[in-house]
Amino acid sequence: MTFLVATLSLVAACGGTGPDTTAVAAEDGPAQPVALWGAEGGFVTATMNALRPPRVVVYSDGLVIVDATKKLDLTKAQVDETVASMEKYLTGQPPTATPKPDAPMVTDIPTTILGVRAKDGKMLEVRVPALDQVADYYPKELSDAKKLMDGLASRATTEGADYTATRVRMVAEGAASAEGTPQAWPAGVPEPSGTVEPIWQQDLDEAASGALIKAVPAGQEYGKALFKTSSGAVFVLSWRYLLPDE
Repeated sequence: MTFLVATLSLVAACGGTGPDTTAVAAEDGPAQPVALWGAEGGFVTATMNALRPPRVVVYSDGLVIVDATKKLDLTKAQVDETVASMEKYLTGQPPTATPKPDAPMVTDIPTTILGVRAKDGKMLEVRVPALDQVADYYPKELSDAKKLMDGLASRATTEGADYTATRVRMVAEGAASAEGTPQAWPAGVPEPSGTVEPIWQQDLDEAASGALIKAVPAGQEYGKALFKTSSGAVFVLSWRYLLPDE
């Protein structure tokens, strides 16, 4: 059985503004994120929270990854244009935006995160609580930034290719009362150790990730299946592909 992990994502906090932003080239090292759209918080399960990737990440080499499932390649000019637009929309915004005082109360909704990287290497990120629900109560530039990134997501869905990687993030969630017959724990995949409260996660490389993917085929969705460890504990195993910078 499979489930589709929430398309909104969890990314690290990092405030601050940056000067005159253009596309940041990765001259001395791997490509790095230069623009992003993600999310954090909200009423989601621990497993979904651990696995959800950024909705969209644009890398300095032109690679765009959407939901850790689709990819799209942009030209340098397109990357420059995207970054310049995101800078225009986000510069001057506070690290956490506040809607107008008469905005309706919205709870249990993920906070949208919009980001762009400046020439100094710092990521300018703006957090916008319940942006979709109360967009009219925020500056228009925040919705424009989200629309720009949403356009890339749509392009990746229609024009892009499947994204895969040799590394994955695995999450094991205790499921002692789950229905169904658990399979034997996949050979070559590490078993949970220590305390599982309520999940246990680990990033897997090469052979271990291959063994997990083989045991829990995902297709275009994230994998999820019931397994029993050598000690008899039962877990739901889930995973997603890691991004290049994770």
